[in-house]
Amino acid sequence: MQDTLTIALLQSDIHWHQIDANLAMFEEQIWSLEEQQDLIVLPEMFNSGFTMASDEMSEVMNSKTFRWLKQQAEQAKAVITGSLIIREGRKHFNRLVWMRPDGSYEIYDKKHLFRMVGEDKHFTAGNAKIIVEVKGWKVCPLICYDLRFPVWSKNRYDREANALDYDVLLYLANWPEPRVSAWNCLLQARAIENHAYCVGLNRIGMDGHELPYNGQSAIYDPKGQELLHMSDVESARTFTLKSEPLKRYREKFPAYLDEEDFTIL
Repeated sequence: MQDTLTIALLQSDIHWHQIDANLAMFEEQIWSLEEQQDLIVLPEMFNSGFTMASDEMSEVMNSKTFRWLKQQAEQAKAVITGSLIIREGRKHFNRLVWMRPDGSYEIYDKKHLFRMVGEDKHFTAGNAKIIVEVKGWKVCPLICYDLRFPVWSKNRYDREANALDYDVLLYLANWPEPRVSAWNCLLQARAIENHAYCVGLNRIGMDGHELPYNGQSAIYDPKGQELLHMSDVESARTFTLKSEPLKRYREKFPAYLDEEDFTIL
């Protein structure tokens, strides 16, 4: 793991069902960043807004938005990640794409689908997490409603390797204002219980159903201390994580050594 990891969080409004407008907006924000980034984070369904119009707004892999991610990552010389609606046959996925500057990529399909608005009726759930690396930092990227399920995000300790699965837990979200207190509490809790940095990026503005979003994107350290908290305005913020405090905390407070072992069935 290198000493630092610089992350850009693009907390933005999203044009409802307007893919071209969203890609143009986020491209402008990416190019407004003044320093070199290692990782650029976009919200959940960044090209459409959180919608159940899966037929209308879906794309196949290697089409417009995928190619846009590839181009932006290459030009910015940074990993770029965000989720969008991907269609495979008759199935639709809320799919996070982890795009590297060299054009290689990983995908994560959202595991926990938000049944309160019927996401489970319109999308197919994923069944596997991914752990990806940037500069030797191990990152576990998840999506929105996944935040409420601590077993899924658990940072497992490998006794043979003497290492935890990841260093950074990352959530991309469209988390509405009426439930933002849960967002704040759960991000902090996930950092503490997983002995890792926890990063949450949310959107702002009003969606096509007049549901408000107020941002509150944040970064917490493994002690649960708030390192960055964004308000309710559109903003592109950069923060640099440091490896030494993380290593030092894990050495001095290795609570993960006393955790129960379990298997997810």
